Amino acid sequence: MPFEKVQPEKLSQSVVRQIELLILRGILRPGERLPSERELSERLGVSRPSLREALAELQDGGLLASRAGAGVYVADVLGSAFSDALVRLFSTHDEAVFDYITFRRDMEGLAAERAATYGSDTDLKVIDAIFTKMEAAHSKRNPKDEAALDADFHLSIIEASHNVIMLHMMRSMFQLLREGVFYNRQVMFKQRTTRDMLLDQHRAMNTAIQARDPAAARAAVEAHLTFVEIAMTDQKKADRNEAIARKRFENETRR
Repeated sequence: MPFEKVQPEKLSQSVVRQIELLILRGILRPGERLPSERELSERLGVSRPSLREALAELQDGGLLASRAGAGVYVADVLGSAFSDALVRLFSTHDEAVFDYITFRRDMEGLAAERAATYGSDTDLKVIDAIFTKMEAAHSKRNPKDEAALDADFHLSIIEASHNVIMLHMMRSMFQLLREGVFYNRQVMFKQRTTRDMLLDQHRAMNTAIQARDPAAARAAVEAHLTFVEIAMTDQKKADRNEAIARKRFENETRR
C-alpha cells in the first residue's frame, strides 16, 4: 500500500500556517503591519532565515505585501464583494438599499445569536468596550464618530460569531456601507430622537449578548434593522416631498 513515513514539518511551513490562520480568522486585517522581523522571529520562536522563507511564500501567495522602508503588511485580500459597475448601480437605486438592510437583518441576527452562544469572554469585552465608546460619542453629539463606531459595533458582533465566511463577506459589505454606497449613516444620526433610539437599540443588543441570551440578541438586532428600514423609508418619502415642493415653488416664481 502507498504509505510513506511522515516527515517533520519545516519551521517555515509552521509559520506560514499560523499566519494564514490569523488572516483567515480575521485577527490579522488587510493593511495591518506585521511586527519587525526581529520581534516576529522571537514571538514565533524561529530563526530569521525560516521566518524570511515563510514571509516570502506568503507574499508569493498574495497574502502579504512588502512596502519598501515600511515593513510587511497584510495584503488587501478583502476588496469589494461587487464590481465597480454594480456598486454604481446600487448607489442609484433604492431597491438595493432596502434589500441590503433585509440581508443584514438576516445575517446579523444569526451572527448575534452565535456571538451570544460561541463568543469568548474576550469577544464580549470588545463588544462592550465599543458600545461604551458609542455612549461617549453620543454624549458629545458627534454624528461622524458615532456612525463609525456603529459600524465597528456591528462588525465586532460578526467577529464574535466565529464564522470566517460570514466575517470576510460582511467586512467587505460594511466597507461599502462606510463609504455611503447603501445609505448615509450620518444623516440618520442628525435627529436627536433618532440618535437616542438607535443608542437604546444598540444597548439592547449589547445587554443580550453580554447575558449570553441568543434569542434576545437575535431579536434585538432584527428590531434595530427593522427600525433602520422604516427610518430610511420615511427619509426617502420626505426627500421626495421636499423635491416636489421645491419644484412647485420654482414653477410658481417663474410665472
